Amino acid sequence: MLWLKAFHIIFVVTWFAGLFYLPRLFVYHAEATEPEVRARLKTMERRLMIMTHIGGMLAVAFGVALLVWWVRHAPGYLQQGWLHAKLGLVGLLVVYHFWLAHLRTRFERDACRWSSRRLRWFNEIPSILLVAVVILVVVKPF
Repeated sequence: MLWLKAFHIIFVVTWFAGLFYLPRLFVYHAEATEPEVRARLKTMERRLMIMTHIGGMLAVAFGVALLVWWVRHAPGYLQQGWLHAKLGLVGLLVVYHFWLAHLRTRFERDACRWSSRRLRWFNEIPSILLVAVVILVVVKPF
């Protein structure tokens, strides 16, 4: 179980690296006017999205493996309120991840019209969700 937990944490960190940095690249992209800079940002965004997909898939896979382990060894684990809340927040993170992928394809086609200010606000969502998830997992308030 500890190996599952270790790899889950490693890939959550990898996933969040992308969730934190990709919207920041979008801010730079929205503010860029030079074609060379925009082309470079498109390449960076595409590569970072690949890493973010891999990190997210492996974080979820190891999280599911951990959940299965806990259910087999402590059947009451699924009845804990903090776990339900955490899984709900992880669901929101997955939605956010796919929203990033959608925005990346719009930037790739030069079709994204979001302002840099709106993107800066959008960039705060994973930070808020991360704080909530960590508090739920460590403190287990309910």
